[in-house]
Amino acid sequence: MKATATPAAPQQPSFFASLRHKLPKDTGIFVVMVGIALIFEMFGWYVRDQSFLLNTNRLILIVLQVAIIGIIAVGVTQVIITTGIDLSSGSVIALAAVVAASLAQTSDSLSPMYPSLVNMPAVIPIAAGIGVGLLAGVVNGVLITRTGIPPFIATLGMMVSARGLAQYYTQGNPISFLSDGFTSIGQGAMPVVIFLVVALLFHIALKHTRYGKYVYAIGGNMTSAKVSGINVNKYLIIVYTIAGALSGLAGVVLAARVSSGQSSMGMSYELDAIAAAVIGGSSLMGGVGRITGTLIGAVILGLIKSGFTFVGVDAYIQDIIKGIIIVAAVSIDMRRNRKKR
Repeated sequence: MKATATPAAPQQPSFFASLRHKLPKDTGIFVVMVGIALIFEMFGWYVRDQSFLLNTNRLILIVLQVAIIGIIAVGVTQVIITTGIDLSSGSVIALAAVVAASLAQTSDSLSPMYPSLVNMPAVIPIAAGIGVGLLAGVVNGVLITRTGIPPFIATLGMMVSARGLAQYYTQGNPISFLSDGFTSIGQGAMPVVIFLVVALLFHIALKHTRYGKYVYAIGGNMTSAKVSGINVNKYLIIVYTIAGALSGLAGVVLAARVSSGQSSMGMSYELDAIAAAVIGGSSLMGGVGRITGTLIGAVILGLIKSGFTFVGVDAYIQDIIKGIIIVAAVSIDMRRNRKKR
């Protein structure tokens, strides 16, 4: 008689594999964040003989820094999910900040930019700053979708143009003497509250709305998204408009926080926002990204910056290390995508 081979029993997943699937998706990056905080805590006692984590003023400063970068990073995350990039957010921050500040001046100012428009309600400069960012985002989106210019080039052009406009608008001079109503949105915990509200809003939008479904579909396979009936150009313009508006909001909050508008604001903030998104798990290949991961990524950047300053690492060395972290995060992302394919 011919023997028949018995089928092999299906291999059961290991305990650790099962546990990994049950844990929230951002658990790994959260553990990294905790590990970095503990490393700086140990270095603090070894180098400075004091605690890194138990200093209230330092923690407040970290949170405030994270809030500004985080607001931009929420918009940048959505751009990255669609396989795009936004290099203009730092310059848009500066342009929005100086426009908002110029409309928020009081009659106490020695040389107001608009003498007939002093002491205006705070909502007007806030809306103007956000509007400037929104307009910049629309221009980015239209350039990318209507002309076929790659996002890198389109947003690079906006980065240079917005910075130039901010410098021309102010002639290189800071804008100060801002109203209390305007500066109140940048004081205390308000920047953090604004960031958390923005993060929660777009976390829900990406996870539970048609907008989020289409954004992930465009990033996953743009051709398939077009075939399935999604108006890809429309949603790309929306994504870049949102990113621009959030950069405008970040500029308004930053100007309110420092009670001044300056054309030098937001330098390299776009790189920090991209780094926060990528460290938080967003893939530059598109189709992957979460607001919760970006939030943790922003906190990691804040911890690294504050931690290196705390232990006395030179600012230039910090930039080198930040660059290495960005390259490492992208390399890990590309390796992960190769394994999936």
